[in-house]
Amino acid sequence: MCGIVGYVGTKPVLPVILEGLRRLEYRGYDSAGIAVGGAGNGLELRRAPGKLRNLEEVIRQSPIHGTFGIGHTRWATHGRPTEENAHPHRDCTGRIVVVHNGIVENYLELKRELAAEGHKFVTETDTEVIAHLIEQELKSAADSGKTMLLEDAVRRAVRRLTGAFAIGVISADEPDKIVAARNGPPAVIGLGDGEYFVASDVPGILHHTRNLYFLADGDMAILTKSGVVLTDFDGNHIERPVQRIQWDPIQAEKGGYKHFMLKEIFEQPRAIRDTTLGRISLDTGKVFLDEMKISDAEFRAATKINIAACGTSWHAATAGKFMIERLARVPVEVDYASEFRYRDPIIDPASLGVLITQSGETADTLAAQREMISKGSKTVAICNVVGAMIAREAHGTIYTHAGPEIGVASTKAFTAQLTALFLFAMHLAQVRGTVTEEESRTLIEQLSLIPGKLRDALRTSDKECEALARLYSNARDFLFLGRGIHYPIALEGALKLKEISYIHAEGYPAGEMKHGPNALIDETLPCVVLATRDSTNRDSRLRYEKTLSNIQEVTARSGKVIAVATEGDDQIGQLIDHVLYVPDATELLSPVLEVVPLQLLAYHIAVRRGCDVDQPRNLAKSVTVE
Repeated sequence: MCGIVGYVGTKPVLPVILEGLRRLEYRGYDSAGIAVGGAGNGLELRRAPGKLRNLEEVIRQSPIHGTFGIGHTRWATHGRPTEENAHPHRDCTGRIVVVHNGIVENYLELKRELAAEGHKFVTETDTEVIAHLIEQELKSAADSGKTMLLEDAVRRAVRRLTGAFAIGVISADEPDKIVAARNGPPAVIGLGDGEYFVASDVPGILHHTRNLYFLADGDMAILTKSGVVLTDFDGNHIERPVQRIQWDPIQAEKGGYKHFMLKEIFEQPRAIRDTTLGRISLDTGKVFLDEMKISDAEFRAATKINIAACGTSWHAATAGKFMIERLARVPVEVDYASEFRYRDPIIDPASLGVLITQSGETADTLAAQREMISKGSKTVAICNVVGAMIAREAHGTIYTHAGPEIGVASTKAFTAQLTALFLFAMHLAQVRGTVTEEESRTLIEQLSLIPGKLRDALRTSDKECEALARLYSNARDFLFLGRGIHYPIALEGALKLKEISYIHAEGYPAGEMKHGPNALIDETLPCVVLATRDSTNRDSRLRYEKTLSNIQEVTARSGKVIAVATEGDDQIGQLIDHVLYVPDATELLSPVLEVVPLQLLAYHIAVRRGCDVDQPRNLAKSVTVE
């Protein structure tokens, strides 16, 4: 979950790395550090606890210069967020420096072994053992009268590590060289004109190059001024395709918005349009998912769909269950990816797996995918990063073309995932013959209207949510209620609020209120109720009537109700004081619209409370370790 940036080239290294770290600060901001070489002073380190600006102040007071180096912004796993524990870490000689994203699970065993051989450790981190292991390999070779290259020492060291890691290593004895290795967390290599980059995520280097290698597990990259060499951990040369990233670097800037999160909320109409682009025919209602190595016959033969995801993606998955079961008439099981492989799930070749992850590198979701594959199931990945690990290992991929999402609290990635799930459900239904051509055309037409309706929802909801934030920003608790496909949206609304405002919030099925949560209701508890309706759907009308009963349960106990309702619904406005209206939509697509006011409400409450909206405490954007 940490951010890594490295550079070898002719430019001054400091601005390149600091700019890259600034773009990756969403991955970790407990501490930051940098090590550079190439100025004739060996390797110079600067580190600081806290956010990147603290490191920049340290460097301002004590400048450093060079032509190659590595930097790191940390999300703490082992050891407190102090200057001492900040990366980069040195070996005993001070001539080898390492940055690391991940967890070394056997570090205590290695640390004890190295300490017995005379190595002195100065931090609480697991990363420090990597630097000492590399030092030990180089020393052993020297004691035998041999010369060992840095990459060979790194290969020998990483083979002794248990756990997940992406590392960058430099040495004072081999200037203008960076060795990078991956086993779990992501690592990308940027290819420039006489300059080369390593980073833990695309935005860190996208402003310099769009041509990237995505390293796979077991890959190593050796970067020098003359180019990049890729090998495996045994030293065998390997080939990886160069991926050209189409994101505009400006997409990763705030674009005049106060926060990335607000910008990304307002980018949702474009994200949904781009996710559907080229995949639907309005004339025929057909859905085209071209990046599939799963045949129509296999889709027809599927007896079950297993979906695994984490956090916001799990909420999308749960909504997707309603879409798939309603349209394709195949049972769906949704798991938290972090729990999936630990329950020995029942999977067979007749079941299909679906993995949902914004980054495509979420450790738990990758582990769930591998569990599915090991038991004979083919898998489909829904992710936002072309070439990500989960897509490379899947039998089919639906990319959500949301563009880079910088805010830690996911917004546009979530609605793009809902869109991708709807496309998947429609494709499955069409292949299995569970929807008619007329139904397909109607549903696809409804989907095509969503970006415009979303723009309308954003226009009307923003100021209303800002006004509600003034009333409820001091609340200690919130309750979010929904029924059917709207229940996972209630969960998502609660998650957004707790993530960025630090208010305790709970999502609950509205029908379960009588079984406990009614005890919480009093005049201090705001309840957000999802009460949209699809006038063409009988089940939706029934759910709506039951939801009105839930609202009356809350108001009878003096609770404060904020309802999300469908435009034109005057009935609900007569029951409560606060209604946030969204445009009318078919039941299966209404979650895309109704989550918008929940995102904006969380955002404005967090802003009023003075919280760091883009970088909430204790959280990182991409969870690449278990």
